[in-house]
Amino acid sequence: MILALETSCDETAVALFDPARGLAGEWTHTQIALHARHGGVVPDLATREHLRHLAPLLERARASSGNFSAVTRVAVTHGPGLAGCLALGVAAAKALALALRVPLTGVNHLRGHAFSPFIPLHAESPDDFSVRLATLLPHLGLLVSGGNTLLFSLDENLALRVLATTRDDAAGEALDKGAKLLGLGYPGGPLIEKLATGGRPDAYDFPRGLGPRAELDFSFSGLKTSLRYQLEKMAPAEIAARTSDLCASYQQAVIDALARKTFFALERPSTDSGQAAYRSLGLSGGVANNRPLRAALGKIARAARVPLLAAAPEHTGDNAAMIAFAAWACPEPSCGADPASSELIRAAVVTPSPAGLRIAPALTLV
Repeated sequence: MILALETSCDETAVALFDPARGLAGEWTHTQIALHARHGGVVPDLATREHLRHLAPLLERARASSGNFSAVTRVAVTHGPGLAGCLALGVAAAKALALALRVPLTGVNHLRGHAFSPFIPLHAESPDDFSVRLATLLPHLGLLVSGGNTLLFSLDENLALRVLATTRDDAAGEALDKGAKLLGLGYPGGPLIEKLATGGRPDAYDFPRGLGPRAELDFSFSGLKTSLRYQLEKMAPAEIAARTSDLCASYQQAVIDALARKTFFALERPSTDSGQAAYRSLGLSGGVANNRPLRAALGKIARAARVPLLAAAPEHTGDNAAMIAFAAWACPEPSCGADPASSELIRAAVVTPSPAGLRIAPALTLV
């Protein structure tokens, strides 16, 4: 049984994962309502909330698991994220590992997202998960969240390779900033999606970022600027009357940029030698909850005749289940990673020794 903690930003989360059965339980406290009053995440408030709610969540997990008697490993997010929030989670995880005398594994938050689309596959049949996973590799993944947007590949050895990132704003960040320009509040992505359902996605021609087929990187800063210029040309009454069209067009521009780059990446071989085609497509991160985006990625997957593996809605945002799962699915410190992508798969381990417990190496907050 793996006990996992996630405190990288504005969600306090604890999960228990049994490799033989799947998720045994997960407990989460969200801070969205608190930060919405400030228009975004306030780091000091986030740290305070983790301090207030982590212990009660752990107590609930302990009661559910029989005093953690079956726990054989503790896993914790060690970055990226807010330094104070990460430090609190890592300190708690180290204390738990020492008290339970079990190994501690540090998991990169983005690696957790990268593996989250495979959680439902494992839940369907834990016994033959490895066999079924092998049929889906090499895998192309799109990770889209408030702070990160990237394309990556997983090869047959689960080596993770970053193929493209954003040069400026992340997709979720662009949605949040667009919502702020429209006076919609925080978090902006769900609000824009809700209002977009009644609008026309072709009402306004917003830019789609970097265009060349050979360029996989994303760019969303121009989109936000384009929306600002459009709003400056409109009277307040017109903005109010056309909010749904503005939201639909703005959201479609984000989706088109993500879908186009994913399509270009899927066309390419999964290795530099050009010998292997991708056998599955993944979608993860907070923005993966966007239904039009899921539909767009599903269309691309069908055209390429590969399955789309989308993270379950409850595992798209910050959650401890993906941290536990990644600690199990890819347990080695290097996980066979491409050195250029090491920031996504770094891990640290606490190992028992005759004289007690030895922590090696220390977890790095990144």
